[in-house]
Amino acid sequence: MQETSTSADAGIPLFERAHARAGDKGNTLNISVFVFDPQDYDWLVRELTETRIRERFAARRPKAVHRYLLPRLGGMNIVLEEVLEGGVNASAALDRHGKTLGYHLLGMTLPRH
Repeated sequence: MQETSTSADAGIPLFERAHARAGDKGNTLNISVFVFDPQDYDWLVRELTETRIRERFAARRPKAVHRYLLPRLGGMNIVLEEVLEGGVNASAALDRHGKTLGYHLLGMTLPRH
């Protein structure tokens, strides 16, 4: 009999444990992510890695992805270089500031533990 995955195996959407806010500086996107419960901070650091963030934003081909940990605040600041199609003054994109990209990040499903 083949074993099937259960909802417990499926992971957890990031938005269930954290909130985010995004902004821009030129062609660079910043996303700050903070856990609702401080007990989830270690999980956030372990599971929301630069590699996973790069995979999530692969369609935008980031030049670099940096993660700056903020343990006393229960969050991290994520910086993605060259993902905003040139930035506000150069792009004709609908969301030139990248404000909606925080929601894109929060839609990730991460392992529970």
